[in-house]
Amino acid sequence: MGIDKSIEVVDLTKEYKLYNKPTDRIKEAFLNRNYHKRFKALDGISFHVNSDECVGIIGKNGSGKSTLLKILTGVLSPSSGSVTINGRISALLELGAGFNPDFTGMENIYLNGTIMGYSKSEIDAKVDDILDFADIGDFINQPVKTYSSGMFVRLAFAVAINVDPDILIIDEALSVGDLRFQQKCYRKIDELKKSKTIIFVSHDMSVINKYCDRVIWINEGVLKDEGSPSEISKKYQAFMIGAEYRKYSLQEARIQEQASSSNQDLFEIDDLPDELDMMGDDKALITGITLKDVLTDQKINVVETSQQLNLLIRIDIFEKIENPIIGFSLKDRLGNMIAQTNSYFLGERITELEPGQNYVFSFEFYFPSLNHGQYTISPAIASGTQEDHVQHSWVHDAIVLQVLPVGYEDLSGIIHFNDVTFSVLI
Repeated sequence: MGIDKSIEVVDLTKEYKLYNKPTDRIKEAFLNRNYHKRFKALDGISFHVNSDECVGIIGKNGSGKSTLLKILTGVLSPSSGSVTINGRISALLELGAGFNPDFTGMENIYLNGTIMGYSKSEIDAKVDDILDFADIGDFINQPVKTYSSGMFVRLAFAVAINVDPDILIIDEALSVGDLRFQQKCYRKIDELKKSKTIIFVSHDMSVINKYCDRVIWINEGVLKDEGSPSEISKKYQAFMIGAEYRKYSLQEARIQEQASSSNQDLFEIDDLPDELDMMGDDKALITGITLKDVLTDQKINVVETSQQLNLLIRIDIFEKIENPIIGFSLKDRLGNMIAQTNSYFLGERITELEPGQNYVFSFEFYFPSLNHGQYTISPAIASGTQEDHVQHSWVHDAIVLQVLPVGYEDLSGIIHFNDVTFSVLI
């Protein structure tokens, strides 16, 4: 493994024997017959993680993520394949991992430090930083089995980041605890990203999009895909709702439009560009979208805060759709959802859409108070209710918007405050 790689995994497999009942193990040992079924939690996975890279690992529950992390941290041994680690690993896995519940918090600090290879004097030098970050007060001298889940994750994260690891592995444990501590942890992760290798496991795609340079997707024990956060998150979203993910084809859309009654000329709606990421079940296809200024009726892609806009979406229907829902979402440059709306939420119920027809839908709204930069609009059509629906066509990033600055100075954040007054009272 080259020095630029912190982790290299080659053809990694973890296999278990599954027995229907405990006595089958004994029968198998004495009768020389198989009483088990083989289950591969991981099946031939290969990947690498570069030094100072933050890599996200995603996958539905039971996909093999936790098994992989336990092998990387040495908790489990692989059935076959190899794992090469270049550096010291610290991990925050599921609650309780790596801690003795009967030991006090302080005793567990020294236990973990010793496991990491530190001497007592070296751990002594780190204790104050650990206690300051964990901020659990006198509970540090109580057995950790008496801790709440929030208190435990405070101590576990404080230990994980203060033992000076080269590689930090973070599982879903950060979802536990209060908001202030979570934000404190994410600020620390921002700091560590500059000099550490980080593996991040989360179901929260906004976190993956923000922090990760690359994403590895594991499904049913195999590496299903890997790539940029924006690309993989779109594919994963389609997979999780059971929709087909594919690239938009303008030529295909035009052929399909010829078979339907087209209303596009009435509204001057732009065709979607080729190669956009999309998902759906082929009952409908979004074929066009246009954003206009309401006052001038001109097409635009540069907008200002509070500007009155009209979004037009053209959709071809190929099979009858009952209780359709038309909507769109607004995302930032990292793919994080900023806002969304739809006809169901607005109380506009549509009974059905007929096959062979071409429909145009309109949303009129005032653009929200966003800081300047680039944003995207993604239209969608589904059917059902807000809580239970099926996606028929969803096009990612169909429109790219440039939002103009509202003042002379740039401020951080996503939204900005309107009509703020300031005064000195004393």
